[in-house]
Amino acid sequence: MTQTGNASQESEPRRVVAGIVAHVDAGKTTLSEALLYTTGAVRTAGRVDHGDAFLDPDPLEKRSGITIHAHQACIRTGNLELTLLDTPGHVDFAADTERVLRVLDYAILVISGTDGVQGHTEMLWRLLERYDVPVIVFVNKMDAPGADRDTVLRQLQRRLSHGIVPLDGGDGADGTSDDDAIDVGDWGWYAEDVIMQDDAATEEYLDTGALRRSTVRRLIASRIVFPVFFGSALHMSGIQAFLDGLGMWMQETRRPAAFGAKVYRISHDERHNRLTWLRVTGGELHAKDVVREIPGGGRGLGTSDDGGDADDGAIVEKIDQVRIYNGAKYEVVTEVPAGGVCAVTGLERTFPGQGLGFEPDAGSPTLQPVLTYSVWPAKTPDWKPSPTAPHPVFDDLTLHRAIAGLRELEDEEPMLNVAWVERLRELQVQVMGEMQLELIHQIMLERFGIDVGFGNGGIVYRETVTEPMEGVGHFEPLRHYAEAHILIEPGEPGSGVRTGSDVSLDVLDRNWQRLILTHLAEKEHLGVLIGAPLTDVKLTLVAGKAHLKHTEGGDFRQATYRAVRQGLMELRERDACRLLEPWYAFRLDVPADCVGRAMSDVQLMRGDCAIDDDMENTPEGSGVSGGFGSDGFGAGGFGPDDGAEGIVTLTGHAPVARMSGYATDANAYTHGRGHIICTFDGYRPCRNEIDVVQEARYDPVSDLDNTPDSVFCAHGAGYPVSWRDVPAHKHLDWATQWHV
Repeated sequence: MTQTGNASQESEPRRVVAGIVAHVDAGKTTLSEALLYTTGAVRTAGRVDHGDAFLDPDPLEKRSGITIHAHQACIRTGNLELTLLDTPGHVDFAADTERVLRVLDYAILVISGTDGVQGHTEMLWRLLERYDVPVIVFVNKMDAPGADRDTVLRQLQRRLSHGIVPLDGGDGADGTSDDDAIDVGDWGWYAEDVIMQDDAATEEYLDTGALRRSTVRRLIASRIVFPVFFGSALHMSGIQAFLDGLGMWMQETRRPAAFGAKVYRISHDERHNRLTWLRVTGGELHAKDVVREIPGGGRGLGTSDDGGDADDGAIVEKIDQVRIYNGAKYEVVTEVPAGGVCAVTGLERTFPGQGLGFEPDAGSPTLQPVLTYSVWPAKTPDWKPSPTAPHPVFDDLTLHRAIAGLRELEDEEPMLNVAWVERLRELQVQVMGEMQLELIHQIMLERFGIDVGFGNGGIVYRETVTEPMEGVGHFEPLRHYAEAHILIEPGEPGSGVRTGSDVSLDVLDRNWQRLILTHLAEKEHLGVLIGAPLTDVKLTLVAGKAHLKHTEGGDFRQATYRAVRQGLMELRERDACRLLEPWYAFRLDVPADCVGRAMSDVQLMRGDCAIDDDMENTPEGSGVSGGFGSDGFGAGGFGPDDGAEGIVTLTGHAPVARMSGYATDANAYTHGRGHIICTFDGYRPCRNEIDVVQEARYDPVSDLDNTPDSVFCAHGAGYPVSWRDVPAHKHLDWATQWHV
C-alpha cells in the first residue's frame, strides 16, 4: 500500500461520503432516488413500493419494501463527488446503520414532515453525536396534508438541537472560494441562531457584517450548526435546493499519508464471494495488496507491501478484486484513494468494525440485541408435539448445514451470536426483533435451502465478577505442555472484555504471549452462573510456561480457556459472580391524569422514573411517537396523539424483562394518547438473580466445551485434575496476591 497526501482544494473535486439515515417510512430511499435522478445518475427515479429502487437491489428488500443493508451510490453535483450510503431505517437493522456511521463525513437525516421526530430518530441523533458525525437535515413529505414547516422546525430545535436552522444553499455547486462572504441577512431571523452558536463566528460577524463560507462550513463540520431543508422527494420538490445546499456546505476531510481503513460490512455476492466493505481513511488501497494479522497484536490487522518478519507469526491474506459499487453494479478498479469506499474480495478474517493500518478496531456498539431465540426446523402439517419432542428437531445432516448457514450470517452480522448449546441440544441466535427473524428465515430458505422456525424469545443475560482472582489452566497430555495464569478483574460497566499481558519477555516468549492474548480475545467466555457471556471484566496474562520441545499452539488455547474458567469457579465459591440483565432507558408521554398509574407501573417493574420538567405541556403537533415493536424492543408507536396540552413526560430506566409488552398496557390506560421511546441502556445487576439461576439449572462442571478442569501428566500419561485441586498441582508460583 502506498502513502499519499490528499490536499483538498476548492478547484479540485471534493470527495465526500454521506450516509442517509432516518426512521423507517420517512422517505429515506425515495430521497436517494430523487438525488440520483436530479444529478443524472439514473434515467428514471425508482420507487420502494414499485420494487425498482436503485438502492434496494436485494430481492428481499424489493419484497419487503424496506432497506435491510447499507448500499452505495455515487453522484456528482458541481465539483462535489458524493458517495451516498443508504442505510436501514427499521430498528431491527439499526446495528448495520451504527456500523456505517464510523465511516461517514456527513449524515443526511431525513425527517417525515407529517410524523416529525420519532423514537428511532432520537436514537439515531444520539448515535450521530457519539460518532461525531456532522448532520444535514432534510424534512420530507412537506406536500402531505398536515405537514407544517414551522411546527416541524420548532420540534427539531426542541427535541434534537437548537443549532438546526434553515440555511439557503444558493448556487452551492459553483465551486466558489471558501473565503467568499455570505450575506447572512438572507437567512432572516435565523441568522442570529447561527451567529450566536460560536464566539469566533460572533466576532467575525461583528467585525465584517458577514460570515465567510469557510466559517459556516466549520460550524457544520464541528456539529455546532445543522442546516435543514424542506421538500418532497417523491414529487422532486426542493431537491435541487437541497443539492445546492450540499454543494455549498460540505467540505472534504484532509486525509493522512499513512494507510488506514475501516471495515463496516461483510456480505457475499451471488457467486458466494466474500466481500469486505471498507472506507479508506488514509493512503491508497491497491488490488493484490497484502493484509497481515499479527496474533495478539492488539490493534487487529496491519498492512504491508512485503512479507514482513517471517518469525512474527503473522497471518497473511491478499486482496484479490477491488470493487466500486453503484447500486447493484460495480466496477473493478486497481486502486482506491484516501476517502474512497469500496468492497474487496480475498479477505476471510475481517469483521465489521475492524480497523486496518493505523485505524483501531471499533469499541462496543451502542445497539445490542436483548432477545435470544431457539432455531428449530419449521413445523410441517404432519408434525405433532410429544412429551419427548415438544418441538421439531434437526437431523444430524441438516443440523450441520443449518449451523454452517447461520455461521455465514453471523459473519455478516456478528451480533447474531450463533451458539450451539450442547446441554440443551439447541441452536440459538440473538436478534433485535421479529423483523430480523423473518429475514433470517428467508435467507436460510433461499440461500441454503433450509426452512427454519423459532421458539419463544428470551432475555439475553450477561455475567460479570465483583472481585479479582488469578485462575490457573494447565494442559499436559503426553507430548504436550502449556500452563497459563490469567488474572480476572472487574471492569467498568459497559467496557466488555478487555485483555492484556503483564509478563516479562524473559519469562515467556513474545510469540506465546501474543498467542495467549489471541485466545483470550477470540472466544466468547461464558460465566459459571447460567452460562451467559462474560462482560465488564479485564483478563490479564500474569504467568505462563511453555516447553521447548512439546508445546504447540493449541496447547496454550486449552490452558488459557481452562485458566479463565478455573478462576471463575473460585469466584463463584466466594459469591463474587454476578448476573446482569439488560435495561431500557425510556421516555413515556402520558396524559396528566395517568401520571400516577405510569409511575406506579415503573415502580412495580423495579425501575426508576421522574417527571421531565422540560417536556411538560409540549405544543400541539410535536409528532412524537416511539415505543416497542411486537417483540418488546426498539421504537414503534402506540397512539396517534401528537403531544397535546396536558401531556406529561416521564423519563427513567427499567429492566427489559419487565418492560416487554408494556406498550400494549399503556395504550389501553391512556386510551391511545400515550407515547413511549425505549433505547438499550446497558446491563445492570439482575434483581431476581436467584430465580434466573435456579431456572437455568446450569452446571459449569458438566459443560465440557467450557471445562474448568486441567490436564496433568504422570508416568507417561495425562490425567484430569478437578478445578479445586489445580492450585495444588500447578507448576508455576502464584503471580499475584489474588488467589486461593
